[in-house]
Amino acid sequence: MSSSNQPTTIIISLMSKFRGCMLGGLIADCLGSPFEGEMFVTTDSVQKFLHKQLEEQSEKSAGFQILSYTDDTAMTKSIAQSLIEMRKFDPKDIAKRFALEYNKEPKRGYGANVVDVFAALMLANYESPYEPAKRQFGGFGSYGNGAAMRVGPCAMYGYNMELNKLLELTRDSARITHSNVYGYNGAILQCLAIHQALHVHSIIRTLFDINVYLNNLIEKMMKIELDSQPAYSMMNNNTTTTANINNNNNSNNGNSNNHTNIIINNHNQEKKIYTPFSDKLKKVKEILNNEIKGNKYPIDKIVACLGNDVSAFKSVPTAIYAALKGQFILFDSFDHPSPIVRTLYHSISFGGDTDTIGSMACSISGAINGIESVPKILLKHCECCDVMEKYADDLFRLVRSNNSPPSSSTLSSSTN
Repeated sequence: MSSSNQPTTIIISLMSKFRGCMLGGLIADCLGSPFEGEMFVTTDSVQKFLHKQLEEQSEKSAGFQILSYTDDTAMTKSIAQSLIEMRKFDPKDIAKRFALEYNKEPKRGYGANVVDVFAALMLANYESPYEPAKRQFGGFGSYGNGAAMRVGPCAMYGYNMELNKLLELTRDSARITHSNVYGYNGAILQCLAIHQALHVHSIIRTLFDINVYLNNLIEKMMKIELDSQPAYSMMNNNTTTTANINNNNNSNNGNSNNHTNIIINNHNQEKKIYTPFSDKLKKVKEILNNEIKGNKYPIDKIVACLGNDVSAFKSVPTAIYAALKGQFILFDSFDHPSPIVRTLYHSISFGGDTDTIGSMACSISGAINGIESVPKILLKHCECCDVMEKYADDLFRLVRSNNSPPSSSTLSSSTN
C-alpha cells in the first residue's frame, strides 16, 4: 500500500488501455487454461507456475513454454476483426467469422452446444444469425459465460457510445450464441466493467475508489435488470433451469435463493423483482470492503459466494472481484508489483473455469492499468500477441476517427 500521502499523477494513454485490455485477456486465457476444470487449486501450485512463467529466460531455452489460447481468444478475435473491417456491428458477419474460425481450428476448447449453433448457422447460410441460439435448451437458450468472455472489443468499439447504444450492441452480439437473459446480461455486465475501466480517471487503489467503481456498476445493472423482469420471471418460473443456474451456490452456502426477491404488494398481488447480477455485485463490494479493512475470506468461501463455473452468473462477478482485488497488495496476494499479475493469481486460485474467469478479470485489469502493467515475459509465453495488439490499435484508431476520444486518462494516486 502507499508509503506516502503525496499525490502523483499517472498518465495512461487510451491506446495503452486498449492494448492492456486485449493482451490482458490473452495472457490470462493462455496461462489460466492449464488449470481449467480443477475445482481445488492450491495456492502453492499457482505461485510455482507463475514464478516459472515470470522468470526472465530466452525463448530458445530448454523447457520454455509457449501456451495456446482457447475459444475465449478465438471468438474475441472474430468480433474484433468484424468491427474493424465492417466498421459497424454486423451479426451475420460475426456469426460467419465464428463458424469459419471454429472450422479452421476446432481444437480450441469450444463447448459442444456452441458448435451446434455454428453448424446451424452454416446450414442456414447465416441468414438468421439469432435463431439457432434461441432454439437451444428447450427455447431458453444458453446462460453460459461464452458471450461475456469475448465482449472486450465491444467495450472498446463502444468507447464513445451512449449507454443505450452500447447495451444494444452488447446484447445483440451476445444473442448470436447466448439468448438466455443470464447469458446476455452477464455479457452486458462484463462489457460495462471494461467500458468503465477504460474511462476511469482515478486509479483504483483505495476503498473509496472501489466503492465508486462498484456503485456505478450496480446502478447501471439495477436499471438493466429491472427492464429484464419478463425474461427473469420466465426463467425463474422454469424450476429446472433455475435450479441449474443456482444449485452450486445453494449447496455451498445454504442460501435457498441468491437473488434479491423484492416483494411488491400491488392490490394484494405479490410481484417478485429479480436482480441477480446486481446482488452479486453487492456481495463483491461487501467482501472487498471487509478484505481491505483486514478481514480474511478463505478461497472456498469466495467460490461458494461468487462461483467459479461456466455460467455467466457464477463467473462474471467473480472476474470483477478478482480484477478489483488485484489492485491491492493484501495478505493473501501474490508477491508481484503488477496488478494484472495479482489479478491472474487470484483468478486461477479459484479453480473451475480458470481461463475464462482469468481472461475476463485481466481484460478489466488491463483496461484499468494499461499495457505497462503486463510483464513482457508473460507475453512471450503466449501465442497471438502481435495479432491481438494490432486489433487493439486498430480499434483505438477506429474509435478516435469516429469521435476523437481523449488520448489519455489522468489517474491520481498515492505514491507507491
